[in-house]
Amino acid sequence: MEHFTERGISHLEVLDKISTKYGKNAKILTRKNITMGGFLGLFKKEGVEYTGYVYDNVIQDRATRDSFEKKAILNSVGKTEAAPQPVRPASDPLAEEVKSLTEVVKNLIEKGPANHEPKKHENLVKLEEVLEENDFSREFIRDMVDRLKRELSLEDLDDYSLVQQSVLEWIGDKISLFREKPSRVPRVFILVGPTGVGKTTTIAKLAAIKGIASGDQSPLSVRMITIDNYRIGAKKQIETYGDIMGIPVACVETFSDLEKKIQQYSDADLILVDTIGKSPSDFMRLAEMRKLLAACGSNSEVHLAVSSTTKTRDIKEILSQFEPFKYQSVILTKLDETSQVGNLISLLSEAGKSLSYITDGQVVPQDIETATEIKLLEKLTGFSVDREKLLRKFPIYNSAIWR
Repeated sequence: MEHFTERGISHLEVLDKISTKYGKNAKILTRKNITMGGFLGLFKKEGVEYTGYVYDNVIQDRATRDSFEKKAILNSVGKTEAAPQPVRPASDPLAEEVKSLTEVVKNLIEKGPANHEPKKHENLVKLEEVLEENDFSREFIRDMVDRLKRELSLEDLDDYSLVQQSVLEWIGDKISLFREKPSRVPRVFILVGPTGVGKTTTIAKLAAIKGIASGDQSPLSVRMITIDNYRIGAKKQIETYGDIMGIPVACVETFSDLEKKIQQYSDADLILVDTIGKSPSDFMRLAEMRKLLAACGSNSEVHLAVSSTTKTRDIKEILSQFEPFKYQSVILTKLDETSQVGNLISLLSEAGKSLSYITDGQVVPQDIETATEIKLLEKLTGFSVDREKLLRKFPIYNSAIWR
């Protein structure tokens, strides 16, 4: 009679070893999960261990075989032979092996592999799908789901309306809004961004809402400057806006010209500077424009216009390549032309950028508003939005910027 111990990564691997080495006369006694390998406590992995014995003559005395089996079982669980244990009846080794293999396969089918993740709560799965439909990043989705697991009980997770409301509020918390601070007059507001995002129209909208009396608010003294003398019709477009609103417009090309105009307009409340549209990959021209804009002075502020229709990868590049301008906020344009804002919320949150304005049309000046959490949250699809609850969490303040 020969006793054996075999180890391996899986049950099937060990059974295959036993079958190959010992043949059909092998008798399996015990099996258990073990930790294998490792060096200085590192690189360990899970495995299984089988013990058993092989009879040279399968028709040996039954009592001898039973006694050997009893000892092996007692030793495998760390007990002495004197401890009372039932003696297992003799059986055919091959039949026992088949039975053992059947049990292993059954367990693998029912439980899956040892590293298989437990089944997710159905409401977590549903919530992930909704976030994916809204084009949130994988990192953002993972953060939301992990927070649900940490902060909500199993009973809470069963309430999908509560799950939705919690996530909406957490998404709102991720939206950073730009808050103006009092500054010296004139306030110099520079708008940069790639070609085609609607910078000139946005400048005109800002000039209109600040330079024209509205309700009980008196108009500010506003001036507009453009350095976009290359795009066909750009100069004419902003001059037309200026004529309609009665707001002076200047076109400059050099550092010296821009510096003089800023000084000339020093009696104004607000100077809005429109810039040339540049590709974020055009490093040389971006550097030239940054040097030119230095004529606006160290107290000027830079805002980055980004189209809401821009692809996620391109938005990442825009946020990164305009970083040398030290922009203080992002203005989302063309929000009316997209149905998904998850990528915008994700990217701004991950980049740590605040949001100042949102534009959602071409009409001057109506289609612009101060950014709010509610505006973006209501653009999300697949959620049952309780506006009243969200307004209590994210109240909309009517205080005007620059007042």
